[in-house]
Amino acid sequence: MTHPIRALEDQDEPALLRDQFRQLLRYRTLLACGVVVGLLGAGWLALGGEDTYTSTGEVSVRSATSDPFAAGASADKGINIGSERQTAVSDAVGTVAVGSLTKTGDAVDVGTLLAGLQVTNPPNTLVLRFSYTGRTPEEAKARAQALAEAYLEIRRERTENSIDNMVDGYRAQLKPLTEQRDRLAEQETGTVGNDVTSARANLIVSISELSQKISELRALDTTPGYLNKKPVAPEKPSGAGLPLLLGLGGVVGLALGLLLSWVRLVFDPAVRSTRELVRSLGAPLLGTLPRERAAAGPLLAIGRGGSRLAEEYRAVAFRLAYDPSFTERRRILVTAPRGDNDMATAAAANLAAAFAEMGRDVLLVEADLRAPSLAGALGAVGRAGRPSWAAERDGRGWPSDSRTNVDVPGSGAFTLIAGRRTDNVPRALTSAPVSRILAEGGRPGAVVIVLAPPVLSYADAVALIDRVEGVVVVCDPREVHRSDLERIREIIGAAGGSVLGTLLHPGYGRLERRARRKAAKRRGRSRPAPPDGRDGQGDAETDGPDRADDVAHTGDPTQTLGLRTLDSGGRGGSDHSSTAGHR
Repeated sequence: MTHPIRALEDQDEPALLRDQFRQLLRYRTLLACGVVVGLLGAGWLALGGEDTYTSTGEVSVRSATSDPFAAGASADKGINIGSERQTAVSDAVGTVAVGSLTKTGDAVDVGTLLAGLQVTNPPNTLVLRFSYTGRTPEEAKARAQALAEAYLEIRRERTENSIDNMVDGYRAQLKPLTEQRDRLAEQETGTVGNDVTSARANLIVSISELSQKISELRALDTTPGYLNKKPVAPEKPSGAGLPLLLGLGGVVGLALGLLLSWVRLVFDPAVRSTRELVRSLGAPLLGTLPRERAAAGPLLAIGRGGSRLAEEYRAVAFRLAYDPSFTERRRILVTAPRGDNDMATAAAANLAAAFAEMGRDVLLVEADLRAPSLAGALGAVGRAGRPSWAAERDGRGWPSDSRTNVDVPGSGAFTLIAGRRTDNVPRALTSAPVSRILAEGGRPGAVVIVLAPPVLSYADAVALIDRVEGVVVVCDPREVHRSDLERIREIIGAAGGSVLGTLLHPGYGRLERRARRKAAKRRGRSRPAPPDGRDGQGDAETDGPDRADDVAHTGDPTQTLGLRTLDSGGRGGSDHSSTAGHR
């Protein structure tokens, strides 16, 4: 279990795409902003833009022919429809159309006229479609028709000019031949010779051919084409309507939101997926806690009725129990990356209760000597007063005089060694008593769980890794950075330990964080710090048996946890709690 889950590394491409898409959906705010921007832009275009009208006419293009009804005659002979499209949008056509429109009272320049024109060619046809967009239906109709007729006029003029030029050329060739024929005719009348007659006959043949070509050119049908579909005044404005624009705006906005989410994802230092967390930390995922525990709710979920949270803790405990690395040492260190250590505290306490429920002899050590809070969170805080370990009778100090027994209703009990504020934390954590306590994990059926401060905030966890070795990291995937996980893996590996796995918990919401701050302020007002600088947590041992009775009988009547004071050797003393269990 100490190696990354290979299945996550061997995912196929569709699985990776689904994972990346889920990561993009994390940024719902950016997606919503993109959609809103798209809808607003579409609404502005639909409601703020000026209505335009489009009128369309179709022109069938044909080439000049002498007999359109002859067999094999083709109307597309010599027509390049691409060149004709360019001619239709040329300034020459625009100039002719402007002249015709001016006569009807529509004064417009060529550039403005051609700006609203669009000429298209349906595939595999000799048809040009003239579409004109104007401010009014009448304007669109008149200008579309004027442009189509101007195109036909330009094409007719060009065809006729070509025929005239060719006829002039043939006539220029015919004139010298005619003159030479006349001279040969005069010579033939005066003399008799076969050479003159033959030359004159050849000239007559050439003249006949040229005359025939001129006659054919004059007989050509120069009709440039036909206006198959006359433009009509449109009844509705052109362009997409409001529903279509809103739909397009929503799609474009969603695409913009996905782009922004992708950019945010690329530059986001936080862990983007479970697969990335496993790869960065080099350890498998033990479980994911559901969002059930309220900000001011009880710390222990096990022993308070069935819930998803309790079952998830039990599943993690069973998974650790069958891990070869854990069963060899039976010691784990629970910590968080940085910041708030409350979820790591809850995880350590619930894992201790889960192992106790499995019949193990569990010892929970709170190694957070800078801000200890586990005893108070479990209900070990009595009346405000001087803590029992402050006296340090018979030279005993932390952790020797800090053992208490915690009952888990219906599940068993585990031993708690509560933390205490200490001036020299590194010396206390590396002391011989701590080593002897951690060595208790070597006894058959025993489990030692150590709760340490965040590993990146203090070096306390690093000081314990060489004697605990197995580490469980409790973190919120949305708050921890990939670089933090890689650094944690390097620190734990350099200290001689290994990461058994990761336990994910949901982050606190805004209201939950506010409730937690208020609860912390209330605890701070009700528990003033003592003059010697230590915390104000009490113990059932402060004032002897009477004090223990006060803790048992004056506490919260809804509290289901009880504490039993043990002597330094771990043997149970007199039970002063009405709900304490016997180990």
